[in-house]
Amino acid sequence: MTTDATLPFTVTDEDTAAAVGSGSLPVLGTPRLLAWCEAATCAAIEPALGEGQTSVGTRVTIDHQAASPVGQALEVTASPAYVDGRLHRFTVAARHVEIGPEGPVAGKVVATGEVTRVVVDAERFLSRISPAS
Repeated sequence: MTTDATLPFTVTDEDTAAAVGSGSLPVLGTPRLLAWCEAATCAAIEPALGEGQTSVGTRVTIDHQAASPVGQALEVTASPAYVDGRLHRFTVAARHVEIGPEGPVAGKVVATGEVTRVVVDAERFLSRISPAS
């Protein structure tokens, strides 16, 4: 059974658009944000995986709506939206984490989207991949 998963991240110099090649500014790069969204879906699907199984991403839609500077804390959440056999679709959201009087709280929405993953047998999947010639 898939579950909700929320993972914490903090933007570093290595996560910026300038560092990952998706722009020239020192703010969270969309490719890194996408990787964080996929990591959250992997955490959410993990309880549904059997022995020898893993999942692969097959479709992603992301709306990157706000900039996040170096040092900004974020939380990325994945929630199951649809399951049909091996196919699992998740809604994902990234939010800034702000420190309020009561401690950390979810703040500004940075991104929303959807990630689709398919459960596969890891060994069988890898056996079908041939090295580049």
